[in-house]
Amino acid sequence: MDSSSNQIVKEIPGVIRVYKDGRFQKLAGTDVLPAGIDPSSGVQSKDVIISPETNLSARLYLPKTPTKKLPLLIYIHGGGFIIDTAASPHYHDFLNLIAAESNVVIVSVDYRTAPEYPVPACFNDSWEAIKWVVGNCPEPWLNDYADRENLFFSGDSAGANIAHHMAIRVGLENPSLSINLRGIILLHPYFWGNDRIGSEGEDPRKTLLDDMWIFAHPGTSGLDDPLINPAKDPNLSDLGCSRVLVCVAEKDIGKNRGWYYKDNLDKNGWNGDIEVIEDKGEDHVFFLFNPSANNASTLRNRICTFINHMDC
Repeated sequence: MDSSSNQIVKEIPGVIRVYKDGRFQKLAGTDVLPAGIDPSSGVQSKDVIISPETNLSARLYLPKTPTKKLPLLIYIHGGGFIIDTAASPHYHDFLNLIAAESNVVIVSVDYRTAPEYPVPACFNDSWEAIKWVVGNCPEPWLNDYADRENLFFSGDSAGANIAHHMAIRVGLENPSLSINLRGIILLHPYFWGNDRIGSEGEDPRKTLLDDMWIFAHPGTSGLDDPLINPAKDPNLSDLGCSRVLVCVAEKDIGKNRGWYYKDNLDKNGWNGDIEVIEDKGEDHVFFLFNPSANNASTLRNRICTFINHMDC
């Protein structure tokens, strides 16, 4: 092989490296765990194919010995639209805990990622998964144990961004779909924009977020694309649920965007309740990598309370 083919032409640190000949190397998010029974909680999981044509799949989670139909959570993983899958160890472990502690059935969407499948593939895949879940799919775990009338969306980082846009699609298309979306839970959402807000201008990580979006969506109109900047979305007030929980972290560069999201919903005429909670001393998606920390346990309890309307 010509040594020039090994020349790196683009690198997003910790995310992906692209070579001159078009090859790329994902620098994180490639490890996987198989589905099965979680020995500590008894939660069962299994992988299902949603669309063979696009290789769209999901990992389902079922709490131990359900005796009634349970709330249904559609979860969308993060990774900057580039890395990670529904089988990534930190997502598998996190959702086992959520299923057990919140007593919910979970559908974790395994959408296609960039650069093989640039944005908006991940948005399209997530919407197809939602339609499969609420439709007449033959999956017994959903038909026997999930209450489709008690539906929630959630995600972290890029996945929280996608969950937000899925809720807007529910609002825009719901008359023909009859989706009863109770609420959305956005964990450290990856929203961004051309104009810096709060402390973003002084944070060296701003270039990473700029580059990641442009790389994941080469056809974008820029950093004020409505897909990354909700403040520029004319459909923001169509958010198709009545309750929103946003969790942010004090040391996360994206913290300001979570608070700004609330401000924009409030002033754009959305009629619902939104709460933003900030975890002090924590950074981006800390709950995935340190699940035993007090703040991680508190965040999971927050999710449980939001879904079940009671103390957990």
